[in-house]
Amino acid sequence: MSKAILKFIRVAPLKARLIAREVQGMNAEYALASLEFTPNKAAKIISKVLTSALANGGLEASNAVVKSCRVDRGPVLKRFRPRARGSASKIRKPMAHIFVEVGLETATKKVAKTTTTTAKSTNKETKAKDSSKKTTTSKSVAKTTKSANKTSSTKKETKTTKPTTAKGDK
Repeated sequence: MSKAILKFIRVAPLKARLIAREVQGMNAEYALASLEFTPNKAAKIISKVLTSALANGGLEASNAVVKSCRVDRGPVLKRFRPRARGSASKIRKPMAHIFVEVGLETATKKVAKTTTTTAKSTNKETKAKDSSKKTTTSKSVAKTTKSANKTSSTKKETKTTKPTTAKGDK
């Protein structure tokens, strides 16, 4: 496992963390490709740190994985901008420290991932079978309720109605 650190870089840590979270856990080759096409200042900086980490470990991008990519807060440059009526407003120019750790992609993780995916696929198959059983039972229930409704409607028709009398007749 190799790492690279870039300290006191003039980029906002909040903005850089958004990019760092995307890259974490990715294959290094895919991470470099995605960072290249991300239109952000932090993406260019993180890609440089990532290539440095790969070079420090003597790793190839296709075989490496970004284990961790973290952005910590650094010092803040404080400036003032003159405003109306002799007042001033603060300007904060934050700095960041960027840490990238890269390691080899292990074969055991690939085996573990394939076993979990096969287990998930078997669970999906059993759920599909259960859902097909539920739909057949719901169809039979619907048929029985329709037949019950038909018989109750015929009973309603056979009832006799009482003759109504007018208000004046007593």
